[in-house]
Amino acid sequence: MMKKLCFIISFLLFLVDVKAQQIPRFNPDTVKTIQLDSVVNIKAKRLNIETFIDAIINDTSFYQAFRNMKKYTFIAENRVFTYDKKNEVDGKIYRKIKHNNDGPYKMEYLVKEDNGKVYKKNGKYQLYTVEMFDYIFMNAYNTDFVPQAPVADAKGKGSNESYKDKLKTLIFNPGRPIKGVPFIGNKTQIFTANMRQYYDYSFHSGIYLDSIPVYWFKVTVKPDLSKWTKDGLMIKELVTIFDKRNFEILGRYVDMKYSNLLFDFDVQMNIEMSYFNEVKLPTKITYQGNWDYPFKKEERASFLVLHKDYRLGKGQ
Repeated sequence: MMKKLCFIISFLLFLVDVKAQQIPRFNPDTVKTIQLDSVVNIKAKRLNIETFIDAIINDTSFYQAFRNMKKYTFIAENRVFTYDKKNEVDGKIYRKIKHNNDGPYKMEYLVKEDNGKVYKKNGKYQLYTVEMFDYIFMNAYNTDFVPQAPVADAKGKGSNESYKDKLKTLIFNPGRPIKGVPFIGNKTQIFTANMRQYYDYSFHSGIYLDSIPVYWFKVTVKPDLSKWTKDGLMIKELVTIFDKRNFEILGRYVDMKYSNLLFDFDVQMNIEMSYFNEVKLPTKITYQGNWDYPFKKEERASFLVLHKDYRLGKGQ
């Protein structure tokens, strides 16, 4: 159980090219999607910190975009890289998959390549990170994106369902507590009155995907805090992209780092959306992360997921 808890904590959260501290190694994400042009006056009458925070906490459209995938046929390109202690690549996975919703759902591998240290002798993945990636992004199109965005609460559920709810809560409801995770649960609540004293807020104007006018809202740990205080803050940076035209969220980036006697992780995750015939759908997901816990090998991995060629399935 502790193994699963440690893993789910490090794999928590899933955006744009930002200047946050990144793990110093190969980055598979070469797809640049946003250009910032100016700082926006955060004291403007129409826009203020509360406007953005309320939108982040109350948004449901980001979660709905993943549910919408089930109606579409599309192509997914998945690249996964694993690393040794020197941050040199020691394993590669590439999948090009057609998710076909023209009739009964089926998944077709167009390309399937593995290189290096990917599998154990028993055929399972070497890393839990890759196993969780496989579950979320290879099978997510068949899984339980239910009508309501999740709120993590383990009551009445088996362990696997509980872990999935925790993961999805942190992805789709940042700022809410994650129940049942030791030493972590309340550290995700960065918008409470007590936690706000530790963070700075800023936002820029920009252009997303060459044509969409956006606001880029950033929450970062204040630089003048003591090292002890900074080390106790799990979320180092949270960036959210808002479509200026309708204030819907098009992207989300999070930088997390935390260490105690049970686990140690350093993770940056990103999700981006775009419109297809005015329907918002996921287009890019990235991850860079290290995680470690006692008596187990440290896991180092990154991945890039690209979705394209969305087409509404027949009968939808």
